[in-house]
Amino acid sequence: SCENGAILCNSQRWSLIIDPQLQGIVWIKNRESDNGLQVTRMGHSKMLSTFEMSLDQGKPVLIENMGEGIDAVIMPVVSRNTIKRGNKRVVKLGDKEIVLNNSFKLFMQTKLSNPHYPPEIQAECTIINFTVTEDGLEDQLLFLVVKLERPDLAKKKSELIKQQNEFKVTLAHLEALLLEKLANAEGDILDDTELILSLEEAKKTSDEVKEKVVVAQET
Repeated sequence: SCENGAILCNSQRWSLIIDPQLQGIVWIKNRESDNGLQVTRMGHSKMLSTFEMSLDQGKPVLIENMGEGIDAVIMPVVSRNTIKRGNKRVVKLGDKEIVLNNSFKLFMQTKLSNPHYPPEIQAECTIINFTVTEDGLEDQLLFLVVKLERPDLAKKKSELIKQQNEFKVTLAHLEALLLEKLANAEGDILDDTELILSLEEAKKTSDEVKEKVVVAQET
């Protein structure tokens, strides 16, 4: 869902997704393919070398098909336990210290539908449930039928969803701008012509965006 995607992209902790239908992992692979996504599995013979290279070069790593435990050797990575060395941060991986590239990202995925992770893993990860609900499956099947029968409508729907998300971002920026201008205003704001003009312009833009959101929803 959109909510799961938003949490995964904005969480301060690395995400561990419960994904029995494999929809989340497909989305991650598509999203991160251009960033050089590295895919590995817990206990794989090349897992550590994959982490070393990815940490150093800033490539995203996906650990797929996990069980209910995490190998202790990569826990410093999972918990973001870094050590400062001069102006750089390093992470301990086994008996090595690897310089952490700020572009590095970690995703973890399990096919287990009801995993029981110990408290230390729950505390260090953001656990996101990508299990498909009945309503979600119904929406997906409906979209596939529409895509097959009316590809023009399916394309329009995708464009409208993207447009609505852009509208919401624009509105959030405008609200932040208004609050910032009001917070920094000095004296009587009614005498601040520049501030009043900026507020009027922001309100005009906000109204236009809201109208477009209504039109998109009706369509």
